Parts: sequence; C-alpha cells; structure tokens
Amino acid sequence: MELIFLGTSAAWPTADAAATGMLLRHEGFHLVIDMGTGTFANLQRWIPHERIDAIAISHKHLDHCLDLYPLFLARTLRDEILPPVSLVSPPGVIDRIAALEDEVGARELRETFEVREIRPGEAFEVGPFHVETGLTPHQVPNMCMRIQAGDRALTYTGDTGPDEVVETLARRADVLVAEASWLDGQERGRPSIHLTARQAGEHAARAGVSHLVLTHLWPGNDRDLAGVQAAEAFGGRLTVAEDHMQVGVTKAD
Repeated sequence: MELIFLGTSAAWPTADAAATGMLLRHEGFHLVIDMGTGTFANLQRWIPHERIDAIAISHKHLDHCLDLYPLFLARTLRDEILPPVSLVSPPGVIDRIAALEDEVGARELRETFEVREIRPGEAFEVGPFHVETGLTPHQVPNMCMRIQAGDRALTYTGDTGPDEVVETLARRADVLVAEASWLDGQERGRPSIHLTARQAGEHAARAGVSHLVLTHLWPGNDRDLAGVQAAEAFGGRLTVAEDHMQVGVTKAD
C-alpha cells in the first residue's frame, strides 16, 4: 500500500497545505480518504479524477469533505457520462454537500455518488481493503478507520479527542495517521475534540504501531515542534506529514 497526502492542514488551507485528505493506492485501486478544501487540486497532480475508485469520509466537517463538490462538478459538466463513484461515510455527509445546490443540482450531485452511509463501529469492504471503524469523540460523529489489505494495516483517526478506540483500531498497525491539531497547552480550556501531538504519540506508543504520521496540524503551529512533542511520547518511527508526501504502508523490518 502507498499513501499520498493531499492535504495536512486543520480547519482551513494555508499557502503550503490543503485541508485534510489522502490517496491510498494498492493493486491498482485508488481510495481517497477525506476531501478537505484544496485536496481535489492536489489529487489531480497524482491521478486524473476519473481514476478514483472509491472515497471514504471520516465525518461531515467541511475541512474533510468540501471538495466532494468540485469533484461532482468535474464528473457532471462533461459530455461523457461517468458511472457513480463509491462514497462511504457516516450519515449526513452527502446531505451537507448537496445543500450547496438547488433541488436539481442536489439530485444530480447525489446521482454522482454511490453512497453507503454506515454507523461508526460497522465494518465495510471497498476494493482490496477491509475497513473496520469506530466512533471517536468529536463535535459530530467521526469514523476512525483501520484499513487492511493482506497483512498490512493503516489506521486513520479522522478528528478525535483522546480515546481508547484509537488504540484498539491502531493495535500493532504498520502506520497510524493521527490528527495532531494542537501543541502542548493548546488543549486547555477547550472541549476534548482534538489531539495534541503528544497525545497522538501516547496513543501510538500504547497501540504498538510501527510508524506514526502526524497530520491535521493547526495553521500557524510549528510543525517541527509538533514532531518533537510527539517523539517525547513515542519512540518509534515518526513523520510529520506534508502535502504530496508519500508513505509506504509496509511491514517493519
């Protein structure tokens, strides 16, 4: 499996980073995981949008799903009719994007996607991947995902506060992609809906993962410092993601 980061910024895109999104490639299958603001442009530097085989969205906040809208336009405003693309998400994602259109446009948008709404905690199959999910704390239902193909496993937190579900789904995973919105102290006085970089490292250590990758970093935060704080809690391989970074999901040596 190969993971390509299409966006690594939390909440909104910066000059250097789109909002959250990834492309996972395996055996010729292209799974897009989250499509935050700016990710659709970055995706097309890697593959034509027509080659997307499926999309999985962690939750309905727009920094994780807004670019479903330009994908809809690209697939609809053309002479050739494309088949619906598979979209797996918690309930409410497609409704939020459809609300951007009038009645006719909303109907066309829904026809662009083959939607499977699942409750976090349910499992699903997509292409070569078996995906287990869990509900983690956020302002809206968030679907943490463990994505497996053969003997390789990738876990992605989506947006979450500290929670044992992350460690359950990340147990001995080859790669844990964890949101790291905050630096030490920024969580104080706020609802427990995001992780600090240190908390991401603590989850990775307790889960026994091989490789921790930090993403969803708050605009303006020092990314190098996020890596330092996570490394103080996690002694394994650690990477701070950047847009267009490639990460192999491989067994540890």
